[in-house]
Formats: sequence, structure tokens, C-alpha cells
Amino acid sequence: MFKKCSVSLLGFGLLLVLATSCRPPGEKGNLSVNALFTDHMVLQQQTEVSFWGSYAPKGEVRVSGSWGKETTAIADDKGSWKLNLTTPEAGGPFTVDIVTRDTTIAIKDVMIGEVWLASGQSNMEMPLSGWPPNDTILNSAAEIQQADFPGIRMFTVTRNCLPEPTLDIVGTWEVASPETVGAFSASAYFFAKRLHRELNVPVGIIHSSWGGTPAEAWTSQEKLKTLGDFDEAMAEMNDPAPRNITKAWFDRWETLEIPQTEEEWNSANFRDSGVEASGFDDAGWPVVELPGAFDNLKTGTFDGIAWFRKKINVTDVSSDYTLRIGAIDDMDVTYVNGQQIGEMMGSGKWNVARTYTIPKSVLTEGENTIAIRVVDTGGGGSFTGPFEMTNASGKTVSLEGSWKFLPRAEIFENLFYLYDYPTFDLAQRPEIHTFNASLPTVLYNGMISPLIPYTIKGAIWYQGEANVGRAEQYKKLFPAMITDWRERWGSEFPFYFVQIAPYRYNGSPDASQDVSQLLRDAQRDALKTPRTGMVVTMDIGNFANIHPANKPDVGARLAGLALANDYGKDLVASGPLFKSLEISGNSLILDFDHKGSGLMTHSDLTGFEIAGADKNFVPAEAKIFGDKIQVAASTVSEPLYARYAWRDNGVATLFNKEGLPASSFTTEE
Repeated sequence: MFKKCSVSLLGFGLLLVLATSCRPPGEKGNLSVNALFTDHMVLQQQTEVSFWGSYAPKGEVRVSGSWGKETTAIADDKGSWKLNLTTPEAGGPFTVDIVTRDTTIAIKDVMIGEVWLASGQSNMEMPLSGWPPNDTILNSAAEIQQADFPGIRMFTVTRNCLPEPTLDIVGTWEVASPETVGAFSASAYFFAKRLHRELNVPVGIIHSSWGGTPAEAWTSQEKLKTLGDFDEAMAEMNDPAPRNITKAWFDRWETLEIPQTEEEWNSANFRDSGVEASGFDDAGWPVVELPGAFDNLKTGTFDGIAWFRKKINVTDVSSDYTLRIGAIDDMDVTYVNGQQIGEMMGSGKWNVARTYTIPKSVLTEGENTIAIRVVDTGGGGSFTGPFEMTNASGKTVSLEGSWKFLPRAEIFENLFYLYDYPTFDLAQRPEIHTFNASLPTVLYNGMISPLIPYTIKGAIWYQGEANVGRAEQYKKLFPAMITDWRERWGSEFPFYFVQIAPYRYNGSPDASQDVSQLLRDAQRDALKTPRTGMVVTMDIGNFANIHPANKPDVGARLAGLALANDYGKDLVASGPLFKSLEISGNSLILDFDHKGSGLMTHSDLTGFEIAGADKNFVPAEAKIFGDKIQVAASTVSEPLYARYAWRDNGVATLFNKEGLPASSFTTEE
């Protein structure tokens, strides 16, 4: 997906969204307020809530609520003003008037209740309507149809990344109804729905997320400087010279608007007809090894349109063949001997395995040519495999190995740039430098800073996928981000987050290459930060899809943490978390926090491993031993270490009796 800052593709829906800041809608004359202060807003109950804005220097601003409270402030020399207004217990609707000597801003349909910030990357951004056909939400249609909740409101912050903090945001408060909730963050909606039902109060969600973005993008520059890991990246971000070189190079080429619908993709003319033909001359093309990633070819990253060609020898053409080329990130049109035999264009196809039929009439005995035209709209472009074709008798022709490769068009700053072909070599291009949403601090600047100091009860967070592979760094970065937000708000508010779900990050059957379990453990380590809680998703993930459909349980479990910790509800809100290890002869006894009314399993306790001093982990037999877990392996006589679900595709087998899964863990430091 796109992560450019000026204009961007929303999630995987390929919808063009303006992401520039503008004057807020709450503006009259010289009086202006943040866009959060608009009709249908929710204010935190029974506290002092912040209002702020700008007015004439030294001018008086009065804010009054129809519940009988008002207060005033005097704008400073630059015209900025801020005040706190006392709120009653939950209820509404109310009105709020912001008044000066010459202007009144009247805010209607204001509810008093519980206000939470929801943030993260695509699994928080993913709307209740999903990104069909492949990234869907469980029971989405029924949930949307039944969403008649006037007491649930959501403010979605328009995407915006900036080099410096801004005061302005773009967005509106929406009341939950069948007409609106399809666009709500699904995880945040289900969180709000459970809170609303169990507390019987209005719930407001400020939703600020952006798919594919790392945690450092959501952290202030000042806090990142204390870590030291991002100094070079921030210095480069603030230096326009490399970006100017990149832009000057791209300006040499003809441009084409990026299509926004499947129909537009199919009709777009990139003037590359003929490349699919068997006789097309690809002798000068560079070579790439497939299956695998193709987004880092020759120099820097590559997002755009590329052709891949391979000549194969077929000896048996007596029957049709089934072509399997795995999932292609993102879209493709596939040809054999110049004849189109399959395509997947439009949104949501990036993780769908391609299986196409090659009619025997298309094949010739001897040399045949496969040509695949791939569109990679952003992020990692790849073929996942398998890479083969098989006929009716079971004869298989492997397609793995060297393929000819040529870029036709590249995406830069939300435009296609059409390269010369058939002679263009990507190695000619300078390294790409662009301002994008993955850079340090840019989303804090554009999407978090302008929300401060709107009074919130707490925050929920679903992110981490973009930091997989940097777990040790995340151990410092994630708690620092939490602390950063709390310091900026001046409040030690609760912060609840979702542990990333199992997914094939490795893309290989070699388990030794798995890395995401390290990120999950870095998230578990973040629980050392006070007033945090973690939702484990080991039981509701989808190893084949990084966007699991079960967002109802994600939201409900997040709400459970809030209900138990912040609203006094007597319930078990966390699954078992590793606590301690005891050596008992040739076995290990593992104890856990958050056991609830006891430990349980739905089948066999698999996924446990133990090791001795050599740290060579082997599968272990595990059993529930009272209120603990006993693990042992016949090949490890003196065990010292244990771990559980220590794979990209770790599966939950250990639960508490309340049905919440245990987190993966390792006792190895």
C-alpha cells in the first residue's frame, strides 16, 4: 500500500485520499478551534476537559456547556488560547458554545462519556466493511446492518505525515449507524461496542492510524533522540537535497495517473503491448531469481509495473496444464505464448495464490514462453510460490530459477513514470529518497500531535507488523512511544495493545528463519511499562493473511482490559503470561500470571520446547501439573530453558478457563 504523504492509497482499497492539512471546519472570523470540536463529539465525563484554538491576541474566549458549566481564557500574544471545562457524569446530548465578542461557534449533539484514542497500522485501520474480497471482517454485513448506536461516535483522522508537528487535523465525528460504521476502524468499533453496552455510557473513539507504518513514525522527534537509533534517518529526512535529486531524475519521464478502480487498471494504457509475445526480444533484460521478492531490484526499492519472462521446455502437450505461481504482491496478468491465461487486477489480490489453466492448444512441443505483467502498488513486491505447471497425468515442470525482468513504469510521489523500453535498466536510476509515512516522527507530527491535549481516558494500539525483524530495537522503542504520548498529554493514561498475530513473515518452510516471535516477545516485554495490557491473538490469527478477519474478539478483548483495570469490573481480561521457571529433575515447571480459574487446553499441549546449556531447543512433552505446566524431553536430561509457540505460525494450545490464550514466550535471555 502507498505510504506517501501528499496523496495516498487507503489501505488496500486503492482509494486516493488527500492527506494535506487545512484550516479546521470549526472556524469563524478570527476564532478557530481544532476539528475535534465539532458536532457529535464526545467529551470525557466527570473531569476537566481541554479546549483550545486561536483568536485575536489578548481577546477573551468563553466556553460554556449546556449542563451549566462555563469558563474563559485570554488569547496570548500570538492568539493561542486554551482552557479546561468541567464535565458532568455521562449523558447527553448537550451543546457547547465557544463565544467571543464578535463570534459564536455552536457545537451540537455533544455527548459526555468515555473517550479513547485508537492508533496503529493496518489492523487498526482496517474498516468494518473490510478490504474485500480477501481482507474481510467476521460477520461484517450483519454488524453493519445492526449498528444502531447513537451513543457510539468515531472521529477518523485523515492521513497526514509531516516533518514538523502541526496544530490542524482533518476529520469529522460520525455517529454509529448502518450508513457510517462500514468506514469505522473494526477493532476500535468492537472495543467501543463492548464498553458502551457494559457501561451504558456514550463512547467516543478518536481513530488515527495508517497501514504499513512503523512505531518510530508515531513517536516524537524529541523522544526518538533519546534512543539514538534514528538520528541518521531524521537527519536525512530534514535534508531536501537527496529528494531533489530523485525528483529531478523522475521529471525526465512521461507520467500517468494511478488508476483507482479495477476497470481503470484494466483499461490503462502503459504502451507495453507486445511484450507478452513469444518472439519479443528480451535478450538484453536483466535476470532475477523467482519465486521471491522483487521490490529491491538492482538499486533501491521498486514499486510499479514490471514484466517477467521465462522460456521453458514442454515435451508433453497432450493435455491442459495447471499453472501455479503463488501469491503475487499485488496484481498480475499472465500470458503463455502471447495468449492471456489469467489475471488478478484491482484491490485485495496481493495475498491470493494464482492458479491458472493453460489450454493445451496454447502450448507447443518444445520451447514455450511465459510472460507475467506485475503491478506492485507499494510495500514489498513478491512471488511467494509454488512456481510450477502440472498436466493431467501429473507431469510437473518447475518454473523456479532465473527469469528475465524489465520495469515498464515506476511509482514516485503518487504518479506512474513511464520508462523507455525495451532497453531501460533500473540500475540507471539513483536511489529513491522520498518523504513517506514510514519515516521517523512524521505521523506523530501529522496525526498525534494535533490531537493533544484533547482529554482521553486511554489509548488502544494495534501495530508491530512493520517492525518485525527489529525486535531488540522495538523493546526500547515501543515503551518509549507509550511514555512519549503520556508525557505529551500530561497523563498516565492506560495503554492497551494487541500482540501481532501469527503470519508467514518468513515466507519459507525453514523455521530457523522465523522472526515474528521475537517481535511478539518484545511486545510481551512492554508489559513492564505501568498501566499497560496486551491482547493475545495466537488463537484468532490467519497464517495466510496478515489481516485476520476476527476483529470482534480483538476489540472485545481490548475492552475487557479496560473494563477490568479502569472500570472496576470483576473479570479475567488476560490470557496466561509466563511468570517463572523451576527445575525439577529432568523436567521444568512453568508458572504463569493471569491463570484465571485455571489452566486448560482444547487438545494436546503442543508448541513447547526445552533446551539445556547448549540452548539447542527440542520439542517437549507438556502437561498441566496442578495450576502449572510441566515440560520434559527424553533427549534433554538437564533442562534449563523453555519456550512456547516460538514460530511465525505459532498456534495457541494453552488457555485459561476463561478462554483467553497464553502468549508465546521464551525463558532464554
